[in-house]
Amino acid sequence: MEDCLFCKIAAGQVPSDKVYEDDTVYAFRDINPQAPVHVLLIPKQHIASSAADITAENSGVVAHIFEVAAELAKQMGLKDGFRIVTNSGSIGCQSVLHLHFHLLSGRQLQDQMG
Repeated sequence: MEDCLFCKIAAGQVPSDKVYEDDTVYAFRDINPQAPVHVLLIPKQHIASSAADITAENSGVVAHIFEVAAELAKQMGLKDGFRIVTNSGSIGCQSVLHLHFHLLSGRQLQDQMG
């Protein structure tokens, strides 16, 4: 999608602090971190607007994103744990309509969500 911020970031049209890239996934540090480690993982292709749009046809990309998240957690030394979050829709507080996952760690996170 030509007006999607995350599509522009994945294409290198908007600067980001990249931590990982392959043919399918792009990961970068969040510009408004909610934890000491806050990395966004996105599919490079705009395959879905949110988690509500995951299908059998694109779920392999989602699985690969989780593989990348696990590898990044190892590389970043997050041996005490981490959280992976995705927001879906306005009630779910999704701010960019491009499927993405937040990898959060670096401090004790709240027990309760929200």
